[in-house]
Amino acid sequence: MATDKWQDYLKEHQGRFLEELQDFLRIPSISALSDHRSDVENAGQWVAQRLTNAGIEHVEVLPTEGHPVVYGDWLHAPGKPTLLVYGHFDVQPVDPVELWSSPPFEPVIRDGRIYARGASDDKGNMLAPILATEAILETTQALPLNLKFLIEGQEEIGSPHLPPFMKAEASRFASDMAVSADGSQWSEHEPAIWVSLRGLCAIQINVRGPSRDLHSGLFGGAVQNPVHALVRLLDSMRSADGKVLIEGFYDEVRAPDARMREELARIPYEEKELLSSIGVPETFGEPGYGTYEREWIRPTLEINGIWGGFQGDGMKTVLPRQAHAKITSRLVADQDPERVIEAISRHITVNTPPGVEAEVVKLGSSAKPYSIPIDHPGNTTASRVHQELYGMKPYVVGSGGSIATCGLILDHLGIHTVNLSFGLDDECAHSPDEFFRLASFQRAQSAHARFIEIFSGGM
Repeated sequence: MATDKWQDYLKEHQGRFLEELQDFLRIPSISALSDHRSDVENAGQWVAQRLTNAGIEHVEVLPTEGHPVVYGDWLHAPGKPTLLVYGHFDVQPVDPVELWSSPPFEPVIRDGRIYARGASDDKGNMLAPILATEAILETTQALPLNLKFLIEGQEEIGSPHLPPFMKAEASRFASDMAVSADGSQWSEHEPAIWVSLRGLCAIQINVRGPSRDLHSGLFGGAVQNPVHALVRLLDSMRSADGKVLIEGFYDEVRAPDARMREELARIPYEEKELLSSIGVPETFGEPGYGTYEREWIRPTLEINGIWGGFQGDGMKTVLPRQAHAKITSRLVADQDPERVIEAISRHITVNTPPGVEAEVVKLGSSAKPYSIPIDHPGNTTASRVHQELYGMKPYVVGSGGSIATCGLILDHLGIHTVNLSFGLDDECAHSPDEFFRLASFQRAQSAHARFIEIFSGGM
């Protein structure tokens, strides 16, 4: 059987694959820091060479207005579907570096885990489909379908330059479906398929009062305090029980269907374990929804930071001239980030207390929410793969986080993206001592190879 051939190939070459992953992880491709721009480019070149070595054709490192995108294809299966593989080669900053047990870009293997920045998110996961492709090509000399790769270098900063790039390059990446090598599974022994990702928008509120800091004894009680005004303004945005009070905020929210709520009810939930792990006495959130629903399929409005006035030790009797807050909203289908920002801005305009002025500044790039039908053919294929690998039906889950490119692929290519990634939540992605389980690295390779086999039967 063809499966036996590529499985044997993967087993035989695991030592080499692990050495290659270590080489990849040594590249400090931190997209958020300008000092590492050349490292991100070097990582893109590494990916391009690895695609070529795997037998992928027409490999190019494509420029954007920011960090590059790597493309490659194998298109010799007429009449068969075309699958687009997505992943990213950029990584998060490593601070605080003193909390790492070993240098973040000097990979170390301990207890069946490889430790380095980017090991789980996303270099280990991203490399797996390339190795799976190599295994099939080397053992059968052909793929059973057509394959394209879209591997980017700016996911960790929100893919800000991908929208115009995807619009311009839509014909190059045209496919029947996409599969993401960026994401996670439920646990080491329990699989999951993602059917939703929340979107994101962010703003900063600047509240300005007097032209200078004022003596609180001379002016206190006679003029509006910008910090007090900001606190009142922020408090007006959410009820005491967690419901967002901004007019129009929920207008476009798609109500969860009955099947989704049934699937969420299947997932094990241990509230005591959750509370203990994050150190809070009880859960909190929008009335009428469970914790998973609040985390995955309901929108949020959160204050991420607030500052103003005297911050030092001791006391300074000052009435500050200005105050500031940063706010993000996680969005769900079918919310539009720009319209949500407009609704928040209108609320601020209407509810700003007298005696101060409030300015709203949009922060960074926004991400649209993403959802895929539970019964999409890609999910059906992924479910078969997981049942073979784990021996159980996968949970149907959402993610509270965002992968902007899934929405971009849907918008510009008109296709859905299926999650086929094997990171786990405890692997310290974005934190010191990030790691990836070697068992997951090997499982990911088999999963992508099997997905290609099954999906080649067509949608």
